[in-house]
Amino acid sequence: MPPTKEDVTEALTNVIDPELGLDFVELGLVYDVEVEGPEVFVTFTLTSPGCPIGPEVSEQMEEFVGELDGVERVFPKMVFTPPWTPEKMSEEAKFALGF
Repeated sequence: MPPTKEDVTEALTNVIDPELGLDFVELGLVYDVEVEGPEVFVTFTLTSPGCPIGPEVSEQMEEFVGELDGVERVFPKMVFTPPWTPEKMSEEAKFALGF
C-alpha cells in the first residue's frame, strides 16, 4: 500500500535547513507532494537560488521518504518558480525566526 501525502509530508519534516535549523515543511519550501503508487514526487525550492545545499536536500528527501512503507522511488525536483518568500513559512517558523 502506498503512503499518503500526509505520510510523505511528515517524513519531509526530517529535512532540516542547516542555516535556519528548521525543517523544509515549516519553512514552506515544499511546494507539492504527489504519490503515484510506489513512486513519490516532491517539488521543493530553496530560500535563495544561490543556496548550495540543493543536492544534499534531494538526498535527504530520497532517504527519509524512501524509508516509508510502499515507497520504491523518490523523485525530488527543485524549482525556483514561484520564488520562496518568508510569507510561505508556518506561523511557528515565523515566530521562531522573529517574523
